[in-house]
Amino acid sequence: MKVKMEIKRFGIVLFSGVWLMGCSDSAIERNTEIEEDLHSAITMVSEQSDSQISIKNFVDFKWDKAYLIDPYTPQDELENQIGVKFIDRSNIDLRDDLYLLVFLNQEKVVQYAEIERLGSTITLGDQEYLTPSNDTIFIER
Repeated sequence: MKVKMEIKRFGIVLFSGVWLMGCSDSAIERNTEIEEDLHSAITMVSEQSDSQISIKNFVDFKWDKAYLIDPYTPQDELENQIGVKFIDRSNIDLRDDLYLLVFLNQEKVVQYAEIERLGSTITLGDQEYLTPSNDTIFIER
């Protein structure tokens, strides 16, 4: 009888933990609208030129920081860069065709976008991250 109670208790704890982990990540939304808007903006940058894009024109949600994650960034480096746990569903650590733009609000990831490279190099200049008042990304072709 005691063994059955322990197994049942273990099952409840395990289920609760898995459920809570699933809930925390399910609230993080991939923003395909930003992806499409930035795709259009990047393709409009002509060959052998540079451009700047203000992302506030594409964002319609509350955020206070946005990090640009480079191709081939391992999961542990990604989390170290943004300072919080975030499960990358894009597998950026294995890809060279995109960047991730990860938006935080009050130290929590709220949305992210997969930004296709399209033969470009995308940077934040000398910034570590973007803010609503300093929101320029740089595109080099």
